[in-house]
Amino acid sequence: MPNLEHIHKELKRNGVNKKLLWREYIEHCRLSKQQPLMYSQFCYYIQQDEEKRQATMHIPRNLGERIEVDWAGDPAYVIDQVTGKKIKAWVFVAVLPYSQYTFVEAFTDQRQKSWLQAHVDMYAFFVGVTKLLVPDNCKTAVIRNTDWYNPKLNTSYHELATYYDTVVMPARVRKPKDKSSAEGNVGHISTWIIAALRDEQFFSLAELNATIREHVDAWNHRLFQKREGSPAERFLMEEKPCLANLPAYPYEIAEWKTATVQYNYHISVESMLYSDPYEYIHKTVDIRITDSLIEVFYNHTRIASHPRLYGRKGQYSTMQEHMPANHQKFLAWNGDRFRKWAESIGVSTYQVIDSILTSHAIEQQGYRSCMGLLRLGEKHGTGNLEDACRQALSFSSYPSYKGIKNLLATQRPKEPEVPKPHDLTRGAAYFARKKNND
Repeated sequence: MPNLEHIHKELKRNGVNKKLLWREYIEHCRLSKQQPLMYSQFCYYIQQDEEKRQATMHIPRNLGERIEVDWAGDPAYVIDQVTGKKIKAWVFVAVLPYSQYTFVEAFTDQRQKSWLQAHVDMYAFFVGVTKLLVPDNCKTAVIRNTDWYNPKLNTSYHELATYYDTVVMPARVRKPKDKSSAEGNVGHISTWIIAALRDEQFFSLAELNATIREHVDAWNHRLFQKREGSPAERFLMEEKPCLANLPAYPYEIAEWKTATVQYNYHISVESMLYSDPYEYIHKTVDIRITDSLIEVFYNHTRIASHPRLYGRKGQYSTMQEHMPANHQKFLAWNGDRFRKWAESIGVSTYQVIDSILTSHAIEQQGYRSCMGLLRLGEKHGTGNLEDACRQALSFSSYPSYKGIKNLLATQRPKEPEVPKPHDLTRGAAYFARKKNND
């Protein structure tokens, strides 16, 4: 007898067929001086072995136990109203295996946000949650599935499953029978919906999905061939009562990214900048992004949270407590504080500071010039600064920090006057010498 296990493995290799294996089998029998089988008998035993290997097991489907999800292989199309070009619309399919009740929705891509939104809409359609969620091994669901008993799930997908209190159990790689209901319905949906709409034109995704819903409703109300009733009847009468209740609010779709905290203690998210505690500068952090919120995590601990910014790129969202102490002191300065400091030096200094603050459209734009000018008093003396400001005001009504700095650099500082000695003045030594002579 030929080695059927060896033959089964060899037939999976490219270019290997039964004829080649039979010739190798005959040569092996000749060398071992055994009587070989004829080719017809050889093929018969191979066929018998393959039939045994194709044995299938009926897996009972429990009420409300699982939902199987997948993308249909063939896309639908939407026509761009501006260019007239066809845009692919990828079709998401979800099936309850027991009742065969089906949900279908089209999206313009298969990215993370579309994948998560499809699940949110799916649960709303079924008005309930199953214990298990069985997806394929796409990257939006599973990062790694080399170990079927402990697969590594996509962070956003795992978060969605946790929110709906369900367990993700991905199918084994290249094992479509693990989600046979979804695989079977994908083929039916491709015929009943996608192929049926091949000659129709849709100019928006909403228009396409409205037509898909009509076809899905007809599909769910079709009568079974080998069972009584329809998927819709089975779902409403038997399976829906077994589903867990939905959360009070729909899941808010979140996307996860990583970023490095910059030296200005901010991270960049879609060209917007959000502050983090300065202690995390140069650290890699995880970012949870929703439509309304930006959350920052380090080692699974949230360190910052900001309302999401929209509109002009390059906007900053900065929290004062995230800044170093010396940076927080700078924020404490305002126009009144600069004016009080200048007033303590002199009237001219006050006038210059006030003119700098009022010359800008936004007062804060003059803070650096005010700080620099008042610090000149510490370097050159407050009296010299007041004189320089008085002199600058005589030249212009709006003197600048740079102009006053140049004046202080060129003028000589004030010194107390010391009387010069006169040649005819007779000092104490003269009178002491005269007394001795006398």
